[in-house]
Amino acid sequence: MSDVLRVNPIACEGHGLCAELFPERIRLDDWGYPIVDPRPITPELEQHARRAVDSCPTLALLLARTHTNATGAAVGPGRPRR
Repeated sequence: MSDVLRVNPIACEGHGLCAELFPERIRLDDWGYPIVDPRPITPELEQHARRAVDSCPTLALLLARTHTNATGAAVGPGRPRR
């Protein structure tokens, strides 16, 4: 099991703080909304991911626990974690 980033598109207001805090896995689209890299968060990046999640002003960004297959790709919906 590992964690992946998820964005609630309904709650997100496009502040862009997440991309500033975690550019390794989040970039912004033309309107300022996050595009999240779907790969599992590595242990080296977990602290940075947690900081971005904790700093989201609308609580739209979260870490979801998910299962991974043999190649490390996330499978299944995952459970949200804050």
